[in-house]
Amino acid sequence: MKKTWKIVAIALLAIANVCPVMAGGILTNTNQNVAFLRNPAREGAIGIDGVYSNPAGVAFMKDGLHLSFNWQAAFQTRTIDSANPFFQYGIKNNGSVVKSYEGTSRAMFIPSLQAAYNKDKWSFQFNFAVTGGGGKCEFDEGLGSFESAVGQIAHGLQKLGVTNYDCTSYMQGKQYYFGFTLGTAYKITENLSVYGGLRVLYGIASYKAKINNIMVKSAGSSDLQTFNAFLTDKMDNLKLTKYALEQAGATATPTYQQVVGTLQKLDQLETYRNGVNLISNQTGTGVAPILGADFKYGKFNFAVKYEFRTKMAMKNESTVDKVYAIDAVNTYLDDTKVREDQPSLLALGVQYSPVERVRINAGYHHFYDKNAKKTYYVNSVRYDNKNSQLKKGTDEYLGGVEVDIAKKWTASAGFQITNYGNTDEYINDISFVVNSWSFGLGAKYQVSDRLAVQAAFFQTNYDKYTTQATMVEDPKGIIQNTFGRTNRVLAIGANIDF
Repeated sequence: MKKTWKIVAIALLAIANVCPVMAGGILTNTNQNVAFLRNPAREGAIGIDGVYSNPAGVAFMKDGLHLSFNWQAAFQTRTIDSANPFFQYGIKNNGSVVKSYEGTSRAMFIPSLQAAYNKDKWSFQFNFAVTGGGGKCEFDEGLGSFESAVGQIAHGLQKLGVTNYDCTSYMQGKQYYFGFTLGTAYKITENLSVYGGLRVLYGIASYKAKINNIMVKSAGSSDLQTFNAFLTDKMDNLKLTKYALEQAGATATPTYQQVVGTLQKLDQLETYRNGVNLISNQTGTGVAPILGADFKYGKFNFAVKYEFRTKMAMKNESTVDKVYAIDAVNTYLDDTKVREDQPSLLALGVQYSPVERVRINAGYHHFYDKNAKKTYYVNSVRYDNKNSQLKKGTDEYLGGVEVDIAKKWTASAGFQITNYGNTDEYINDISFVVNSWSFGLGAKYQVSDRLAVQAAFFQTNYDKYTTQATMVEDPKGIIQNTFGRTNRVLAIGANIDF
């Protein structure tokens, strides 16, 4: 029974990164400008969006003040197809061991701003964007791990006559990392520039999860009984039996030991007789430097950027006010801090312009995820490197093209391939990412010498990832989960030059 509610706690509490709605690494958003959405390979390009993607290259823009205002709307789903022997006890499952769970996320307003003031060889830059997370995700029917925990209760109570269960569950998670970057680029020569900057992250997250209306059905009964009433009845009867055996001096008999053992198992469920309703809020800040360089050679432009790891200590404000034996609960202990680092990033890019109106782009990202700390617990012992369970960091490969199709019109399109270092140990239905390929397309219209507007559409197509695990209670039982996602983003923006 203790293992049962450890599963419940993990399902309810370990829900960081519930539904980030952006492109990029596990905890990093790279789509911080509409220009990225219409052509993701922007690392080697020169433009105001380079304040994020190629800050050293911004130094080659004209003197003056350059601004970019961007608005994005993102729509995402997460689907987990679960096969679990415990589901057969669900009164609504009709004996089936297979169920699907879907979470939806909608972020209607994701803003960003890039600004640069260029004077002679200098470029002074500012960037604001949602650099991690970016949305709210809801699972209206909870997750397979939620229902599995209740099903495990029914399975464990079979000796007490339980044959079926019912429950309602829900999960919601929100996470936003707001990034503020200040930096300066300098043109060493007419072909070479360098950049140095500092990014400040402010993270906020909130998680709500519950399992309630837990009901059980006993053999020979046509009615469901609340779990609360079931525990009360069984514990009262067992206590009476225990007292009678004690009065008869039968404390050494197998029957007495069995009664005591059953009472202990039921006592472990006492805290959860009315279900689980948990709320956790987190806030934190972090600072990290950024370095970059840009080099022009003929029709080519080469760029490199390195973002250092941002150490994030998220402070908890939650309903958990004491240390529990259940590991996941301690991660959200009120008035404590846990690690949720944003990993370092190496970005390389090249742009080739065979003719004046055409620009061909290629890029590469590597996120050093394994070195980013993330707090988790095992047997109440705290560890700060959950990401060490990954096989490797995230690799991304990007390509695209931009064409000036008319005097005032520019069209562009591109792709991005993302490969994570997932392992069965790391991935779960609470927080998961799966390999994907994305495409973006859009256009820019030069309204005047000082104003340009742009619009884009971006879609991510995800692979499926399937995990299998052997049940502790039954070595012949297999739990299988297949993970999938969808993601679409619409965006508009305006660039202004003074």
